[in-house]
Amino acid sequence: MISTTKSQDEKERLSISDDRHKNFFNVRITELTPDDGGVYLCGVWINGHSYSYSIINTVHLYITSKVGVSRATGHSGGRMMIKCEHPQHKTKPKYVCKEPDGCSERKNPGVQDKWMENGDVSLYDDTRAGVLMVFFRELKAADAGTYRCGVNVSHYTESFTELQLDVTDGAKYPKTKTESAHLGEEVNISCQIPEEHKVHFCKDDDDHICQNISTSAVTETSPSSERNEERVFTVSISNVSVRDAGVYWCGAETRDTHLTSISLTTKIQLDLFTKVGVSRATGHSGGRMMIKCEHPQHKTKPKYFCKEPDGCSESKNPGVQDEWMENGDVSLYDDTRAGVLMVFFRELKAADAGTYRCGVNVSHYTESFTELQLDVTDDATFVTESAHLGEEVNITCQIPEEHNVHFCKEDDDHICQNISTSAVTETSPSSERNEERVFTVSISNVSVRDAGVYWCGAETRDTHLTSISLTTKIQLDLFIARREGGSKVHLSINKAMIIIMCVCVSLLLIGGFTLTVCKVRHKRRGTTVTSEKRKSKNTLSSCAGSRRDSLTDPGSAQINSHDDLPTILSDELLYASVSFQKHEESLSEASVAVSKNEIDCDYTTVSRRMRLN
Repeated sequence: MISTTKSQDEKERLSISDDRHKNFFNVRITELTPDDGGVYLCGVWINGHSYSYSIINTVHLYITSKVGVSRATGHSGGRMMIKCEHPQHKTKPKYVCKEPDGCSERKNPGVQDKWMENGDVSLYDDTRAGVLMVFFRELKAADAGTYRCGVNVSHYTESFTELQLDVTDGAKYPKTKTESAHLGEEVNISCQIPEEHKVHFCKDDDDHICQNISTSAVTETSPSSERNEERVFTVSISNVSVRDAGVYWCGAETRDTHLTSISLTTKIQLDLFTKVGVSRATGHSGGRMMIKCEHPQHKTKPKYFCKEPDGCSESKNPGVQDEWMENGDVSLYDDTRAGVLMVFFRELKAADAGTYRCGVNVSHYTESFTELQLDVTDDATFVTESAHLGEEVNITCQIPEEHNVHFCKEDDDHICQNISTSAVTETSPSSERNEERVFTVSISNVSVRDAGVYWCGAETRDTHLTSISLTTKIQLDLFIARREGGSKVHLSINKAMIIIMCVCVSLLLIGGFTLTVCKVRHKRRGTTVTSEKRKSKNTLSSCAGSRRDSLTDPGSAQINSHDDLPTILSDELLYASVSFQKHEESLSEASVAVSKNEIDCDYTTVSRRMRLN
């Protein structure tokens, strides 16, 4: 307790000045320490007794201690890691905040020994080392300013380091580049940093926080560059493994007494390729080629097919799974049930020869593929076969001796994958040449669906890839025999004719259906004919009778035509032709005994065109 009975009393670092005329007093504390923080009571004595005093006010004194000032420079779009060290207060809660708002909005991890996101930064309170790590995931110009990186020593005491952060915006940084390596190889990654700074190299984790390097073996070399302002360093990763793939950052590290800043300026994406095997295939110009790449461990992963040596920058992929899709000059099918990517060259060309990758994207940075070396030789063979409906046809092909036989039929999309035949039996007698053998496919009881285009060729199977080179095209035409006038006529049926026949049958069915509907409607309309139309039958009959009489005498016809026809003439054609339709209810009592053809012929003899009023 500090007290005074005089106008001023001093006790060590604390002093009180009492102005009794103005009824107030001041307390002054010099050389503040963290222990000075807390709650103070201000009061006055009453009657000079120690037990008689009055509390005037309660004062909460917060002590803030600035242990140092640091400067750091980052680049817009880059990353920034700040490490604030508080070794004397390892388990105390730590924070970071931005002035000049008085740090009213403090960012703190909330939990210890775990990365936590707080707005645009991630924080980690390391209680083992007494370090608060603050990671700016993507620097912006608005992040520039003055920060406090501190620790709550007690409820009334804080200790912090002041950080003055500058953020530049230029074309030089940040840099982005991509490196690639094959499993087990060595990769070298080069970066540039300012000459006076230390090198920092790190790898992004799943939370995009760059803090630790995860590599099989890393060695660093730092040769001096020609410019004094910067130097180049190289990081070598030997015996690359799957866990080495990902995003790396390199930059400059600046260390002060209580704070370390790391400005990450260069982003390196390391893609890892695992070549599981090499296969060779030979196709023929104008022929077909089916490639089946097997990825049983990655059935649902997206698969691709690309051609080197352009680095497979333009990969072909189905885009959708379990469905045939065209992509340029090939068709692709990603079979997720079997884990197989099927690639079908619809028509091989000499330009298709080269080296391909048939792979799968295991992860965002990791790919596994089989290398295919494709050769394209001379033209394919084209054969035409013919058969009669119900007969048997034999199709003969030649393939290399050491290969398996493949026989297939084109579908509507010109993809040869399945055989559609009534019955197929295969015989494979050896040919005279050792290099090739002949095989025959017999299709018995030939039906309409057997007509079309077939392909035969050689199938080669490796561990992870199967290639099918279709070298011989067979067009099977189907003939149907029928008799006309005692002679046998052969009708040729091919795929186009089958389509035409189907279209014709469809049109006939539609026409028949339409005619039936019209008849039904006409019959319904006839049942509603009024009695007045029945009465008009007699008039119609007499008219027809008089007309028939006029046909027997041309002279009288001329006279009658003038007498009976209306007097108002017109050049317009009123009736080009007239036909009477006989309804049971309307013509059953008519006495006219002329046929329909006679009635039509009768009216076509009218030579003068008139219009009735």
